[in-house]
Amino acid sequence: MIEGQGIPTLVIGTAHHGPRVVRFSEGHGIPSVTLVSPDKTDVFAAKPGETLQQQQERLCKPEYDGPARALVIPFLEKDCRVFLEYSAGGRDHALSEAFIHNLSRAMFIFLPALALVMKVMYRRPRHYYVEHLLFFLHNHAFAFLIFALLTLLTRFLPSSIGNWLTLGVWLYVPYYLFVSMRRVYGQGRWLTFAKLVMLSFTYFAGTAMTLAVTSIYSLYAL
Repeated sequence: MIEGQGIPTLVIGTAHHGPRVVRFSEGHGIPSVTLVSPDKTDVFAAKPGETLQQQQERLCKPEYDGPARALVIPFLEKDCRVFLEYSAGGRDHALSEAFIHNLSRAMFIFLPALALVMKVMYRRPRHYYVEHLLFFLHNHAFAFLIFALLTLLTRFLPSSIGNWLTLGVWLYVPYYLFVSMRRVYGQGRWLTFAKLVMLSFTYFAGTAMTLAVTSIYSLYAL
């Protein structure tokens, strides 16, 4: 978290297309979130004549009042300083490689954790833990394959067709998961749909946490 001009700003990624920044603002009582590149925000960019050390002193002042503050603050400060140092030196590729390398490891924790969630959701009739784990491995393999094919096809198709194809894939993947849940666990449509909603919320929350922890760890380990 980087604070500037009263606008909370979060750096969320460094892979492929460079780092991205999320800026939170509030207008007329309605909060809004904007995703921008660092070079498009005055908060993140270095000021004219500003040294790297001055930029770090200005930006790397995390405001965190949550649990274990004494432990979290040093991590955030170090990550911010390392990120700015690597960005200033044009070594963003090192950050990307470290993030991707650690993300593959994080998945070995993320998927088993999701399988535990499924075990709680499907207590009756009883299923073995390994059944839930295999269920997630199968669905993840399918999702990765179809999105990889989508990425390949959209490079060669016109943008109008690519947009419709992308929409179709994003609609089909949840439908595929819904059908697979019904066939594997044999429950009714509405109960399966309710569990799909709960699983989706857990999945996206867990994904966000996994990406955040992986990003922090990747920066700290450099």
